[in-house]
Amino acid sequence: MTRIIMNGCNGKMGQVISGMIAEDPGTEMAAGIDIRDDGHNPYPVFTDINECNVEADCLIDFSTASAVDNTLNYCVTHGIPCVLCTTGLSEAQLEKVKEASAKVAILRSANMSLGINMLLKILKEAAGVLVPAGFDVEILEKHHNLKLDAPSGTALALADSINEEFGNQYEYVYDRSDRREQRPKKEIGISAVRGGTIVGEHDVIFAGTDEVITFSHAAHSKAVFGKGAVQAAKFLAGKAPGLYNMSNVIDASM
Repeated sequence: MTRIIMNGCNGKMGQVISGMIAEDPGTEMAAGIDIRDDGHNPYPVFTDINECNVEADCLIDFSTASAVDNTLNYCVTHGIPCVLCTTGLSEAQLEKVKEASAKVAILRSANMSLGINMLLKILKEAAGVLVPAGFDVEILEKHHNLKLDAPSGTALALADSINEEFGNQYEYVYDRSDRREQRPKKEIGISAVRGGTIVGEHDVIFAGTDEVITFSHAAHSKAVFGKGAVQAAKFLAGKAPGLYNMSNVIDASM
């Protein structure tokens, strides 16, 4: 039985994941953490993470970037592995994640969807063939109008998976409105759409001469992210300190 602390338990994703944990015979909600507690949860909720004194095998974090430093400190202090799902982290925070992973197991992913993480693997192979053949790469991401960061962490992860194949030679371009020139070859364009209740859509476009290949992923509900987060928590429980990702979860299940 994997006992899980849910950080951000009263948010939309927190409630989705809490429900999944309740229905999964292999997991149990040990506690929740949120800035508010309206008393409707069937597990203890702490409004201050530092006051959480329950035993757990893993913590899932779906809170806010501003809360991540405190979350990492808590996990290191208590020796609790952390599935870090919060996006929009600063460079300083990413460095803190690396430092913390030397002391406790941390799984960080810009997107918890198993489909997106399979796409990350596929893109490496596709890029290795198409980019040397002269294909340009463009990424289009779409999300709901409440999303705070742009481009999405997932769009950047998709770009990184391609860029790493070529020694990180490519520049990311988010806006071309201030220039008049042909598209340079060594760039990846990333565009963001914000509107309505779009859960999350990502298109990776390889545009060549007289042909276009598009890899697409669409999330139709937040449940796809929750399912991945719960699987990640079960994978991470008991793991040695280190920095893990969803690729490790996929490999372990194959």
